[in-house]
Amino acid sequence: MESSVPMAVSTCTSETATGKHVFRIADYHIRKGLGVGEYIQSATFAIGGYDWDAKVRADYEFRLIDSGSTPPPSPVTHLFTNKYNTVDPDEAPANYGAPRFMKQQEIKPYLRDDCLEIECEVLVINAITKLEVQEVPPSDLPNHLGKLLDGKRGADVTFEVKGEVFSAHKIMLATRSPVFDAQLYGPLSDADATSKNIIVKDMEPPVFKALLHFIYTDSLPAMDDVDDGESEDMVKHLLVAADRYAMDRMKLMCEDILCKSLDVETAATTLALADQHHCSKLKDACVEYILSSNRLNAMVASKGYAHLKRSCPALMFDVFERATKSRKI
Repeated sequence: MESSVPMAVSTCTSETATGKHVFRIADYHIRKGLGVGEYIQSATFAIGGYDWDAKVRADYEFRLIDSGSTPPPSPVTHLFTNKYNTVDPDEAPANYGAPRFMKQQEIKPYLRDDCLEIECEVLVINAITKLEVQEVPPSDLPNHLGKLLDGKRGADVTFEVKGEVFSAHKIMLATRSPVFDAQLYGPLSDADATSKNIIVKDMEPPVFKALLHFIYTDSLPAMDDVDDGESEDMVKHLLVAADRYAMDRMKLMCEDILCKSLDVETAATTLALADQHHCSKLKDACVEYILSSNRLNAMVASKGYAHLKRSCPALMFDVFERATKSRKI
């Protein structure tokens, strides 16, 4: 199988910024005779994060504006326009200036109190290249944490389950389970927890191993090598373990699996399990399964019915009460 290779894609887009600068030339009658090659320089102004004297690709226009109350022959006169060129003060002067010079009489209508105003409007164009990773590999954190559990590196606590010893990390257990948190770090922590070896009672080693697997990987272990009956029994044991250690997500996952594997022979025992461990979703699914398609008589004849009748008489009364109501409807 070929491994997926991440593919990177880059996109070039444009970002623009527009700004204006008004250059006011006072005492125009004095300055108009500077002579050939002489010029008057405005202050440096910034647009789009660039100073006007910086190298940047831009569209700019210069125009004369009227600052007085009496309108001139034309409200705005364009001096020259430079479309999408590179402004670079180090380049040859041929890139700048007007295609023709204005005569003195053409400028006079724009003079107010011996003051001439030139407006410069600049559109700065920035090419932005964005790198996008189109395909991101799935998270491999569960794999790494699973290896941490298997490798036992840094483990600081052991659990003994019917003679079999399991190593783990206290901080990992406490983070995932409030019960482990109280047991390992709480003020009422077990005395044997301080010795870093904890005896686990009323649980089979494979179940505790599967519990640790879920704590580290957030997934139930694969059960491909067991038959359906053994797999269902393991899920039931895991549901009990999840309830014992207050691991709600694991508990709900087990409920969901059992809801999808209900049959006449196991419905009664599964119902008892759901009632005992407060699994409302699983309990409702069992009752609905039993009452649907006239399965009640078959369930009563099953081996699990006697256990259900003995351990949960109130629950059986609830089932028969629902059955009676459904028949009336």
